Amino acid sequence: MKKNTTPISLMEHLYTIKDPRAQINQEHKLIDILMISICAVLCGAEHFTEFEQFGKAKEEWFKTFLELPSGIPSHDTFNRVFAILNPKIFQEVFLAWTETLRSSFNKELISIDGKKLRRSHSKSKNKSAIVVVSAWSAKNKMVLGQVKTDEKANEITAIPELLRARDMKGYIVTIDSIGTQKKIVNEICERGGDYILPVKDNQKNLRCAIEQIFMEVAENEKFEEYGIEEYETKEKSHGRISTRVHWTTSKIEGLKMKGEWRNLKSIGFVSRERQEGDKKSEEYCYYISSLDLTEKEFAESIREHWNIENQLHWQLDVSFNEDLCRVREGHADENLATMRHIALNLLKKDTSKKVGIKSKRKCCGWGNEYLAKILSIEPNQ
Repeated sequence: MKKNTTPISLMEHLYTIKDPRAQINQEHKLIDILMISICAVLCGAEHFTEFEQFGKAKEEWFKTFLELPSGIPSHDTFNRVFAILNPKIFQEVFLAWTETLRSSFNKELISIDGKKLRRSHSKSKNKSAIVVVSAWSAKNKMVLGQVKTDEKANEITAIPELLRARDMKGYIVTIDSIGTQKKIVNEICERGGDYILPVKDNQKNLRCAIEQIFMEVAENEKFEEYGIEEYETKEKSHGRISTRVHWTTSKIEGLKMKGEWRNLKSIGFVSRERQEGDKKSEEYCYYISSLDLTEKEFAESIREHWNIENQLHWQLDVSFNEDLCRVREGHADENLATMRHIALNLLKKDTSKKVGIKSKRKCCGWGNEYLAKILSIEPNQ
């Protein structure tokens, strides 16, 4: 590494990773391989052959801040390195780097959800497609961590591992109903966090108990007694009208299972009505929380949770073609998922260009100056 004027830059964090290869196989420096790869992903490359081609196209520019003692690595070299690179170590560096970018918010909401990498399976090797469980901060617009699991159902075991990776003090954790488990609630609270979790049929007795409380409120008009001030939102989009009504109460002394859920302070209810032409549908959802929220705060937190679908999963599929990626050798699929998260974080944090992620990736490829700015590096002239 020739020059890096930003002491907390991504490049300096990557430089701390120990090379997993035997000394005899270290023809190319690990930092060179990592930086070329991340630049390639930023600029639109999607597999190792494109990494090599991209590196050769930008070789003179890379020489301004990388040593490249043996030139640009081959696609086989990229493949071998990412197949054997320990993804947990890569994740630790990723987490340390995100902390340098993250702005601190009081009661920051973190959404946790899993996404299957559909083409990462291999029938010949009897390998299932991996699921990457990610933690997303909508306020910071970045991925704060990820854990791999081999099956969608195993998210229940992956989520606690993701939570243990960081101190949760000051965070509000939201997960879909698969995460409404006592062990997960205990893990959140043990690490100093709070939670807002949906209750569905995987916790049927709890759901029925909460439903009974809100039915009593509605039937006997006990809104004032339970401290409920109804909050309604309405949205019109593509010919549909969606109306949501939110209730929340901390008057839960009569909830039989209150003591079974750590730090449980309030319950919530959402009625969702969708009108499309003559068709109307309605559903009811119930929630538990360790917070005593107003109806408006409750509504905003629920809506914010789904940013993980729009701002992370959708972007990975549409802007990065993640579901089409066939890389699957060793740890390469998981490590590439981390690189896509790194690239997305970098692009999301940049506000100098008022364009979408796809356009920003093109701008990185078209101009070395913008690419250097995204990476916080100053190449030698």
